[in-house]
Amino acid sequence: MGFAARILLDSISPQGVRLTTMEVVFPRFVLAEFNTHRVFSRNSASSRAIPTAKLIERVIEDPVVPVEWGRNKRGMSASEVLGEAEEREGLGLWLSARDAAVERARRLAELKVHKQVLNRILEPFLWHTVIVTATEWRNFFALRCTPNAQPEIRRAATLMREALDAGRPRPVERGAWHLPLIQDDERALDVERLKAISVARCARVSYLTHDGERDLERDLELYERLSADRHLSPFEHVATPAEDDAFYANFRGWVQLRRSIEAGLAGVRSDVR
Repeated sequence: MGFAARILLDSISPQGVRLTTMEVVFPRFVLAEFNTHRVFSRNSASSRAIPTAKLIERVIEDPVVPVEWGRNKRGMSASEVLGEAEEREGLGLWLSARDAAVERARRLAELKVHKQVLNRILEPFLWHTVIVTATEWRNFFALRCTPNAQPEIRRAATLMREALDAGRPRPVERGAWHLPLIQDDERALDVERLKAISVARCARVSYLTHDGERDLERDLELYERLSADRHLSPFEHVATPAEDDAFYANFRGWVQLRRSIEAGLAGVRSDVR
């Protein structure tokens, strides 16, 4: 896979507020740093959802390795890197750890351990795909595009900034919707169905099912499960322009579908996440 950042949908409201949804790929081990930015609405490909055999194939064919081999020192950032011979040895040790993780995952699979447990062993060597939607990006770039940032998240952030700079948002009128992952041949569908399909695909982080197919009925079924189980973070990517440029949750000038869903569920239960 490798580092990547591409815009899935780029919109601008009548108030001139830009809302952008990106698909970003970076090493799984910097996900926690990425998730500290609360202005982002995000959903990630789940290690629990993907068969172990597929993940093993990925870490064998295309493992994550460090962007640079910094020499240890006090503090959170390295100021110099290892020499060429040391770097080769470090890479060999890293891949040896990968091989050991693969072997242990296979043995656990033979014991019939569920993938939600054994897939975690493979995570340090996995590429990770995230869908992120936001109106505010400046602070993220200020923190993550600097030399002091972890090299892996710095590379992802740099690609994201380049994608945003090159993007050309399309106008979305009040009452219309920002609908990530809806394909061109689907736009004639009823808007309520499109909102549901977009939510489901953002939850899955792909317009395809985990079987590699596009299936509208399965999208709608997933939407219903997400709503019933209160898994509401995917509802944040679908949004409509507000009447002003004030903040509504973590978006400025846009109102998330999650807001109306929560309003409809108010008073039923309080454990919404």
